[in-house]
Amino acid sequence: MNPLKKLAGQTAIYGLPTIVGRLLNYFLVPLYTRVFMPGEYGVVTELYAYIAFLMVILTYGMETTFFRFSKKENLGENVYNTSIISLLFSSFGFIIIAWIFSSSIAGALGYANHTEYIVWFAWVLGLDALSAVPFARLRELNKARRFAVLKSVNVALQIGFNLFFIVLCPWLLKNSSSSFIQNILALFYKPSIGVGYIFISNLIASVITLIMLLPEITGIKLHFDKKLWKEMIKYALPIMVWGMAGIVNETFDRILLKHLVPAADHPMVQLGIYGACYKVAILMTLFIQTFKFAAEPFFFSNAGREDARKIYADVMKYFIMVCAFIFLGVMMYIDIIIKFVGADYRVGAPVIPILLMANLCLGVFYNLSIWYKITDKTMYGAYISVFGAIVTLILNFWLVPVMGYMGAAWATLICYFSIMLVSYILGQKYYYIKYDLKKIGIYVGLALLLYFISLAMNIDSKMLKFSINSIFVLFYLSIAVYLEKDKIKTAMKLS
Repeated sequence: MNPLKKLAGQTAIYGLPTIVGRLLNYFLVPLYTRVFMPGEYGVVTELYAYIAFLMVILTYGMETTFFRFSKKENLGENVYNTSIISLLFSSFGFIIIAWIFSSSIAGALGYANHTEYIVWFAWVLGLDALSAVPFARLRELNKARRFAVLKSVNVALQIGFNLFFIVLCPWLLKNSSSSFIQNILALFYKPSIGVGYIFISNLIASVITLIMLLPEITGIKLHFDKKLWKEMIKYALPIMVWGMAGIVNETFDRILLKHLVPAADHPMVQLGIYGACYKVAILMTLFIQTFKFAAEPFFFSNAGREDARKIYADVMKYFIMVCAFIFLGVMMYIDIIIKFVGADYRVGAPVIPILLMANLCLGVFYNLSIWYKITDKTMYGAYISVFGAIVTLILNFWLVPVMGYMGAAWATLICYFSIMLVSYILGQKYYYIKYDLKKIGIYVGLALLLYFISLAMNIDSKMLKFSINSIFVLFYLSIAVYLEKDKIKTAMKLS
């Protein structure tokens, strides 16, 4: 089977539950931004930024390490057993420590009156970290259906409990005159918890998902290979450093906003607006996330092929072609898409094109990362990401106090572009791949050109504007089809 077709199929299989789930989750954003004020939603944005950072620490590169070591002869089961036992001890150790020091942690974060947030999130983090390798195992064994079902159930549970606690319970409390219903509600629902029910919904979903993964976990042999674990950790720790630095690049702007925006400019309000508008870039984020699920095992499994480098070059080209199309599609219909967030949040719309291009650069960086993963030079990934983290921190401390969340958006774009460029330069030195830079430049350049033309036209009539923008989108697609016509003909002959 054509490896590119296989990758596309795997991206679709692994991506479908993620895309559908994230899109459904995305439709909770209108709910959040209409029920909660920006200052309240800022709490959600900040705490989930911490979760993303801590998740990298708690999984400490074990997913990628599992893929790498399980390919080595006669090590598959041993690698899996050792990985699970390692994560089991570290995850529950983290939960216990976070629980003991929850009051101190809550006070340090500015949530002294909400110690329960720390306990809830400690459990979410611990359980999700423990689930990471079992999910990776399903991907490695190509058990896409079970993977998809479990991911879909997790998302469905989060959405269902969000709607239950944030919509149904308040409605029943307000409209039901039945004392029986009121007494039942009093057992598990307290209006004062507010945004906390978003976190509770996440926790319930994590618990049930881990229970559903028990066949993958309880089936392991209780054998911990200390020698193998040391080799795995040696490979994994640079990936963890890379991941930590990467999360600094991805999420620290949302952590720092609260502290860098002057009090007079309402930092929590800005954080809430920025977090909500970040969600509008969901289509780009979704595509990159689903691509990552399929790409990592795909890259490793094809590393031994004679035409591996050509395959990687083609993957990069098509990846950028799709990302540029997503950017154009979102921005051509942004007047409609922005209405998904509440009216109080729409002032943040100017950050959306910046964040879309930033995520495109991040996706390219993920593609480029294959060179140091398959050559076992993971330390270079750590160096690059640390460099990016330094750029992120410097730019945020410089720009956010002056520009607010717009400064955070520009810092994100500059950071991702920088690490993408550095990774490309080093990759060409240590693992040369002849990328089709001409076509890549055409796709990105055309998408940006059409966007700026649309912006400059400044048409008042919504109908006329959408009609012209739709023509721009079709024009981009026609150019892409024309440039790839030979590949399309070849693919059709092979199918």
